[in-house]
Amino acid sequence: MSMTQQAEPAVGTPPGPGRKESDGRTAERPLVLRMLARPEVGVFLGALAVLVFFLVAAPAVRQGSSMATVLYQSSTIGIMALPVALLMIGGEFDLSSGVAVVSSALTASMLSYQLTLNVWMGVIVALIVSLAIGAFNGWMVVRTGLPSFLVTLGTFLILQGLNLAVTKLVTGNVATDDISDMDGFDQAKKIFASSFDIGGVQVKITVVWWLVFAALATWVLLRTKYGNWIFAVGGNKDSARAVGVPVDFTKITLFMAVGFGAWFVGMHQLFAFNTVQSGEGVGQELIYIAAAVIGGCLLTGGYGSAIGPVFGAFMFGMVNQGIVYAGWNPDWFKAFLGVMLLGAVLINLWVQRTATRR
Repeated sequence: MSMTQQAEPAVGTPPGPGRKESDGRTAERPLVLRMLARPEVGVFLGALAVLVFFLVAAPAVRQGSSMATVLYQSSTIGIMALPVALLMIGGEFDLSSGVAVVSSALTASMLSYQLTLNVWMGVIVALIVSLAIGAFNGWMVVRTGLPSFLVTLGTFLILQGLNLAVTKLVTGNVATDDISDMDGFDQAKKIFASSFDIGGVQVKITVVWWLVFAALATWVLLRTKYGNWIFAVGGNKDSARAVGVPVDFTKITLFMAVGFGAWFVGMHQLFAFNTVQSGEGVGQELIYIAAAVIGGCLLTGGYGSAIGPVFGAFMFGMVNQGIVYAGWNPDWFKAFLGVMLLGAVLINLWVQRTATRR
């Protein structure tokens, strides 16, 4: 008797000892299909393919110092891609995330330098400002019902203009002053921009923070009630509200999480380079969103993971540095990223269809 026939017991025949009762409508799906149904599987395969490709095409990538640089580049993208991914799972976008990183760094730098304060005062105020920007975006979205694309596009333009105008007004230049000799700088640098040695290879602290935040985001999504709320509001906010999910609270806090990520990356940039260029950050929001999409997050919301964007960010870091180590023209970087994005989306689509096929 075949396995299919065994899964269809005769009507009126009770299950024997050790056999599970089945109504014939459900059956255990193969392990491979259940694994393919995970949103991060497609991007893991893609990241593995990109890694193998550059290990062959660029022998310099095989060195420990080169991989440390790749991981560093990946971490600066991945830290922001995580909250952006959670927001996308919740059904929203944030186009202001790139310039918000610079706004945070500018706030901390100018406040500390111009008022000759301990840099930690600037760091704390920058955190408050970043969370306020995120809360404003979330509040506007839930109060007006406007698409988050339009709301955060407006915030993007506002922040871009303020970054340039206020920096020129305060410093007389397009960049902030060097704060490396100010009180508290060394302590802050240890937290946000230090390095440590592993087997003779210098690894940036952002790599550790990236993995810690990824583990935390995964725990929140899969093991907490708030994680269920995120999936619920991204899938259907009206249905979620009908069953008691605090939709407005969830969306606003997700935007604030993006603000927190912008603050953290902004602090890293400030304490890594001691100064901030006010015109930077434009276009980075697309990189963060692309890393989340490559990581398996659907543009329609309600589906995704925190691990997927980790691999998505790694692919960006690998391509960014791999092109340099291979000695290719860096002008092809964006074209390569575009091909990678389309390829990853198509792979994810194929994986999902394969996994759902009975």
